[in-house]
Amino acid sequence: MIRINWDQYKEFKSHSHRDDNFMILLDFLKSFYNMTSPFDVYETLANDELGKMMMEKRDITDAEDMESFLYKKYR
Repeated sequence: MIRINWDQYKEFKSHSHRDDNFMILLDFLKSFYNMTSPFDVYETLANDELGKMMMEKRDITDAEDMESFLYKKYR
């Protein structure tokens, strides 16, 4: 299991053009951790308190919801 390095995230965020912190976080996971699987993304966020809150806000409750969310946002 990967633990999110929030200090690195803050640095990554300072160079992002996006406004949505969750989308920046997803970009960060893809870039910094080379994470492409929605199941890995979900597991990583589910094991992090802030990640859980961000997913709850978007009604993401399982890996399939994450996959649907990513498909809608990145197609």
